[in-house]
Amino acid sequence: MNGYTTLESTSAEDGLRIATEHHPALIVMDIHLPGMSGIEALKSLRADRKTRSTPVIAVTASVMSQQQAEVVSAGFDALERKPISVAGLLNTVRRLLDRHPISPASP
Repeated sequence: MNGYTTLESTSAEDGLRIATEHHPALIVMDIHLPGMSGIEALKSLRADRKTRSTPVIAVTASVMSQQQAEVVSAGFDALERKPISVAGLLNTVRRLLDRHPISPASP
């Protein structure tokens, strides 16, 4: 994606494993995931010292302001609404990566 190397998962549990093993610079996560919600997955990421400072972008199709407020208060670094604007997503990715420079992973 636009020069970025990406990894994918089909479930929150697999995504958490990948994040712990690969220490990504940024995570883009749907709110509605099989198994556990994106908000629950974010709590797990923030509880792990290896991933707690990784910026996470929430993706949702919801237009309900209550759910959007829940996503923001959960601690996501940004919110993108579906349908995704590729240009908008890339701008958000760049902005977050500029704010969170990539540093070597701690053992």
